[in-house]
Amino acid sequence: MQKKWLIYGAYGYTGELIAREAKRRGMSPVLAGRNPEKLKPLGDELQLETRVFPVNASAAESLSDVALVLHCAGPFQKTSAAIIEACLEAGADYLDITGEISVFENSFAQDRKAKEAGITICSGAGFDVIPTDCTGLKLKELMPDAISLSLGFDSDSGISPGTYKTMIQGMGSGSAERRNGKIVPVKLGKQRRMIDFGRGTRSAIGIPWGDVSTAFYTTGIPNISTWIPMKKSRIIGARFLSPASSVLAFPFIQKTLKKWVERRVSGPDETLRAGAPAYIWGEARNADGVVTTVRIRTANVYDLTVYGALEVVSRLLDGDYPFGSHTPAALFGSGLIEELPGSGKFEAETIYPK
Repeated sequence: MQKKWLIYGAYGYTGELIAREAKRRGMSPVLAGRNPEKLKPLGDELQLETRVFPVNASAAESLSDVALVLHCAGPFQKTSAAIIEACLEAGADYLDITGEISVFENSFAQDRKAKEAGITICSGAGFDVIPTDCTGLKLKELMPDAISLSLGFDSDSGISPGTYKTMIQGMGSGSAERRNGKIVPVKLGKQRRMIDFGRGTRSAIGIPWGDVSTAFYTTGIPNISTWIPMKKSRIIGARFLSPASSVLAFPFIQKTLKKWVERRVSGPDETLRAGAPAYIWGEARNADGVVTTVRIRTANVYDLTVYGALEVVSRLLDGDYPFGSHTPAALFGSGLIEELPGSGKFEAETIYPK
């Protein structure tokens, strides 16, 4: 019999996708969240236990009999720390599906406490950051002496309400990269290059994706940047937007934008997800100028989050993995992404300087 585990934020867009797939697979997660009016109908429909509790210091009381928590209630910058503290107190493994750099950094800062509590912390157990994390580790395996790492993805996926709110939350922060082991801010639009993510060369922009944090812990490579495709005109527009970012960070503006999301954004449906695979790309360089590139095609952003999160849940519940704070690839190897439904195999090429 599988140990008891819990999905917090089960009635959110991604949390509900995970809950429904878990039930379809014969799993029995406890569904949890802050809003009983949203939680009860889902629990009744899926015939699963529900628990209502807030994200605060008392959350540990609701986790006393739980072996693992999959946290799906963002923005994680506001919710993750309290749930981690509750898991540390209750002795429950902690997973989330964040892509926020500050959340990853906080998760890794709990490494000693996690070891003392006898739990495993693994943030980024979804599309953020399983495919890029595994790509980074694959490149490290192919090029052990790499000194720089670039990672990115291309997808026509729609966007969920939770992801939209997280984007709004980070509007005032610009971009970021890792230089010589340190995370440094970068003006949005300053990082520009041409990249073939897997379906032709396109202009791309640097973004503050979670791998700026996680790939360093996975690979030890000191210089890391993260990328998505964007039209050149929009990249130029992003550079002009940067001076206005402080205005977008005002609490009133944030609140107004998030209310608009709640009214207008529902997330991509099954048909859209099925027709929108993701293309993952990574590039490593060493001091001699050798460049190795790796690509892999995966399932849609949200479907991959469902598959990835449930795979990590199952492995942690059934296996014996080290305590402390870890990335998905560090726990399960670079091949994890190739084993998920909808994923292909890594394709690599190396170019040597003339």
